[in-house]
Amino acid sequence: MTLDQIPEATTKLLAEFIHARSEQVAAIGGPVAEAVSHLESFILNGGKRIRPLYAWAGFIGGGGLTNTDEDPLAMLRAAASLEFIQACALIHDDIIDASDTRRGSPTVHRSVEARHRDAHWSGSSSHFGESVAILVGDLALVWAEDMFQDSGLSSEALARAREPWRAMRTEVIGGQLLDIALEAAASEDISAADSVNRFKTAAYTIERPLHLGAAIANAEADTISAFRGYGQDIGVAFQLRDDQLGVYGDPKLTGKPAGDDLREGKRTVLLATALRLADSSDPAAAAALRSGIGSTADPLELSHLADLIAGTGAVAEIEQRIEHLTESGLSHLATAHTSAEVTRTLTDLAIRATARRS
Repeated sequence: MTLDQIPEATTKLLAEFIHARSEQVAAIGGPVAEAVSHLESFILNGGKRIRPLYAWAGFIGGGGLTNTDEDPLAMLRAAASLEFIQACALIHDDIIDASDTRRGSPTVHRSVEARHRDAHWSGSSSHFGESVAILVGDLALVWAEDMFQDSGLSSEALARAREPWRAMRTEVIGGQLLDIALEAAASEDISAADSVNRFKTAAYTIERPLHLGAAIANAEADTISAFRGYGQDIGVAFQLRDDQLGVYGDPKLTGKPAGDDLREGKRTVLLATALRLADSSDPAAAAALRSGIGSTADPLELSHLADLIAGTGAVAEIEQRIEHLTESGLSHLATAHTSAEVTRTLTDLAIRATARRS
């Protein structure tokens, strides 16, 4: 199987997994089946399958097809399970951020909220929507474990994968906890914001999937180290790009309203950098940013805040950092001594993940 076939194959395996559980879910009750239908739609109708692709690349690049007797289909099932972790993280993140849309469609909690309201059920529609979405996200995390452990990988491969699998799940939840803590404290600590980028995004998006696949392949330690170095740098650069899209992105591309991060009061590296620069060059702009971030949803005011950030020079500084991290990540990749196909794919993914987008 070639790397460009992984996304479609992943979707097929996810559909099979969900279908195999439909009878059990239906037996619990109709409301449960209806709730699970939101997870099914979320899983199957969106996402680029980046995490499974990186896990498969780690497996292939680590010599999994030549150095082990692992069933490639079992490896692909294990890789596909990462999409359930992604679903859990995004569904819960949308509740935390009070987001209305994801991938251009209503978020899970808003969809369930609308169902409650349209049916004229008792109680708070918003509370019901959030409650169901929390449990749907929890189920996704449970099913990630089920799909991974029941993938068909050997017990030896599962044991080798235990370290990155365990670390990845703790890191993504820990990164989210750190994120909301920084937001609540109105933190301006760039190093703390960097930690959010590392653990909330880079680790479970790129670094750990590569690590996972390479561990299953029983790859050499230096290969795993090279993959992890690539994953850390490209993952952080990816999040820095995403932070810029959260302020300046086209809603048609991001699936969210323009300026959503400013509305939510996200304590990003972009914002922390802008405040540092404004403090020394334009104290009035710094004061306006501090008072405006997270306190308005007015599009004109959000646009003004975005202009203030750009005026500090922070956007240009972040661009330089993205470029440096991309170069550093690719230099790590060059030391992995993996196949030409994997090198080309990871290089292409790095460039696409960090490229400018309007």
